[in-house]
Amino acid sequence: MRGYVQENNVDIVLPRFVREILMRKFSGIAGLSASAIFLLAVSGGNAAAASAQGNSGTIVIVFKDGHRQTFNLSEIERVEFPTSAHISDEAVPGGAQLPPRGHYVGRWECGDGNGSNFFIDLKEDGEAWRSIGNVRGRWEYIHGEARVTWDDGSQDAIRKMGSHYQKFAYAAGKSFTDHPNNVTNARLTNPRPI
Repeated sequence: MRGYVQENNVDIVLPRFVREILMRKFSGIAGLSASAIFLLAVSGGNAAAASAQGNSGTIVIVFKDGHRQTFNLSEIERVEFPTSAHISDEAVPGGAQLPPRGHYVGRWECGDGNGSNFFIDLKEDGEAWRSIGNVRGRWEYIHGEARVTWDDGSQDAIRKMGSHYQKFAYAAGKSFTDHPNNVTNARLTNPRPI
């Protein structure tokens, strides 16, 4: 019976807009679930490694803004991608090797442009902290670099330049494509294998 829900042996008629809302929500959940299963199947080697580490039964999706969401595999039926699935735009012309996002997670010692150093902490969940002024912010991995937007409006970018890293500082109101206010060396203080 279309449009009916049975509760306590009583048929309840659902208005059309309620049925549409429920179907949209169900479709979104089903699509996300299907995507997760496909990703698991494609990364079979990674799934085996995760299982060996005691993470079996879950999949973690990392979104473009850096936040992660974990799904229980027992709740996922399949993963489906629309034919117009978007291919990552983080490829670099010429095949240059960019550091992975995870490389930027940690504490960075950077110059302040005046001869002193300070620290920038980049957390896995996209949060950031700067020791100068005890300022918080958010960071994103864009085109192979860490871009931080601070709560005070200023911005910093940590970029790989040849075999080392540099911090590019931008005053409030500037964009990451403007000329930086200063450029100094940056060093990850707690490097770890990725």
